[in-house]
Amino acid sequence: MAGQPLIDNDRRAQQKARAIASDIYLYNKARIEEALKNDTFFDDPELSELITEGRDLFRSGVTPDIFKKNFYDRAIVDRVIKPMAALKTAIW
Repeated sequence: MAGQPLIDNDRRAQQKARAIASDIYLYNKARIEEALKNDTFFDDPELSELITEGRDLFRSGVTPDIFKKNFYDRAIVDRVIKPMAALKTAIW
């Protein structure tokens, strides 16, 4: 049985990236909030692992050309970091 075809459409790739990032946010909101408060978002080993796993999942489902468009990293900013914009933290 063949696997799913790779996504080669920008819109569908953006949807996939946003879905992965939204799941990271949904299931790790408290950890993300704490890491942003302490300016350790990029240093937190568990968050780093989750973001890397999400990136690998995204990469495995899209064509190399689509992956190069950086949709996943933009989704992390839009769906994981931006929702915390009202958070009191020294980093912004």
